[in-house]
Amino acid sequence: QVQLVESGGGLVQAGGSLRLSCAASGSIFSTLTMGWFRQAPGKEREFVARVSRGGATTLYADSVKGRFTISRDNAKNTVYLQMNSLKPEDTATYYCNADFLGVQIWGQGTQVTVSS
Repeated sequence: QVQLVESGGGLVQAGGSLRLSCAASGSIFSTLTMGWFRQAPGKEREFVARVSRGGATTLYADSVKGRFTISRDNAKNTVYLQMNSLKPEDTATYYCNADFLGVQIWGQGTQVTVSS
């Protein structure tokens, strides 16, 4: 069983930066494709970024491309989301996601609020 715990959210001014972390339990982290999603109030959850098992391949939503960077440290069972040049529209609850043999595993979420 894999459990995910996010941290690093908070309040930041537009143009600022935050780094989110997601720590995973268990011994299979390096076999998991990891990702970040977000959900703003009144909106559906949307894809933000994904990183392959070894970290070599990444994918981003167009809305964050060039501003956000996803990375992982398999030795620490942790995936990161570096968020730069934040905009008010980035305000949302950010969720860590793991794909385990087609089963989606979610963390509890961490709130990011960007003030204008």
